[in-house]
Amino acid sequence: MNKGGIIVKRVSDLHNQRFLEELKAFLSIPSISSKSEHKQDVQEAARWTAQSLQRIGLEHVEVIQTDGHPIVYGDWLHAEGKPTVLIYGHYDVQPEDPVDLWETPPFEPVIKDDKIYARGATDDKGQLFIHIKALELLFEEYGELPINVKLCIEGEEEVASPHLPPYINENEEKLHADAVVVSDTSFIDKGQPAICTSLRGALAMELTVKTANTDLHSGTYGGAVPNSVHALVTILDSLHDSSGKVAVEGFYEGVPEPTEKLKKEVAEVPFDEERIKQELGLDALYGEEGFTFQERVGVRPTLEINGVTGGFQGEGLKTIVPCEASAKISCRLVGDQDPEKIYELLMDHVKKQCPTGARAELIKYIQASPVSLDSQDPMIQTAAEAYEKVYGTRPLFPKEGGSIPIVEVFARVLKSPVVLMGFGLPSENLHAPNEHFHLENFRKGIETVCDYYEKLGKQ
Repeated sequence: MNKGGIIVKRVSDLHNQRFLEELKAFLSIPSISSKSEHKQDVQEAARWTAQSLQRIGLEHVEVIQTDGHPIVYGDWLHAEGKPTVLIYGHYDVQPEDPVDLWETPPFEPVIKDDKIYARGATDDKGQLFIHIKALELLFEEYGELPINVKLCIEGEEEVASPHLPPYINENEEKLHADAVVVSDTSFIDKGQPAICTSLRGALAMELTVKTANTDLHSGTYGGAVPNSVHALVTILDSLHDSSGKVAVEGFYEGVPEPTEKLKKEVAEVPFDEERIKQELGLDALYGEEGFTFQERVGVRPTLEINGVTGGFQGEGLKTIVPCEASAKISCRLVGDQDPEKIYELLMDHVKKQCPTGARAELIKYIQASPVSLDSQDPMIQTAAEAYEKVYGTRPLFPKEGGSIPIVEVFARVLKSPVVLMGFGLPSENLHAPNEHFHLENFRKGIETVCDYYEKLGKQ
């Protein structure tokens, strides 16, 4: 099997328009996993995904119902003596809010300047579709695949995959593979591929502070009763010291100090501070002292306040002493930090810092452990060769600051190397209005995946 030129031609002309029309249909389904009103849309996306797998020739395709949203499975296991790859992706998407900031309707895909605009375009429908179309082309060209493949596609990644880990644990043998391939990450920049070699863990919570049993008139009670917003701000202010370091006792236990080797690896990823400030509209960067920007976002833990609500938010004024206020809080974790332990430390901290007369509650919503991957693993190095062949540039191996909770589960349960083979770009507005996907990376992504699977088939 070595007909790469034919595959390239098929991607560039013969199938290009059909592929795009199919991708548009996929992106038109508002499969928002976090909103109950879209439950049927998520089901429709699962059925659409399963039908796509059946159409290209995969076998044992099933839509597996869970207590939440479905898991789609399919396989093709006839390449005797060849490696087996488990392809993971997700068909669910983030909410479209704020809708008024979208230049085009989020679920009416539009192609403009060789980019496709829609919610889910880069995260993760567009990147998942690369693998489906690559398999289709390989089937069409050869009548078979160069390797064995299994696909496990979920509809709950955007809500931290609550039902996929039990499925993986219960189906370890069924899902076992020589590598797990995930396309849900980004390049460093246009034309510079990247294979991420670590993901930070995550912990997401909501802190609620209550005082009186109702809002009170500030003229009658102000200055004489506790104020829930004051109490919340006091707690939030205690989370960091003046240098930007997290001030929760025990938070940094299990965090390794970056070695010189690690610092060098992190510094290999290009970084332009002035460009970053200009793109983000900032006068200055900020963070934990003694670490570079790349180190802060790749190998150091964080504690961020994501949103604050309290008191009167309507038009005009309402002079009250509010009885309830809340904040959304999240952590990114590294090294041996255990999300459950960090949650316990935060609960203790909140209890100690909560002012007299106020009651605080910290609810946990999402947790995921950090994961590190070996860039020298043969499965990752073969992917690097495929990137280099198609893009003409050797990929870098950055430390990713974000989290894909299920990656750590795959690595731990299946004991298989995970290849984070992303094709997105940092500028594509994932989780934001006007999300889009560069079609050049869609086309070249198909070529790269085809080449990767062919290379694996020769090993």
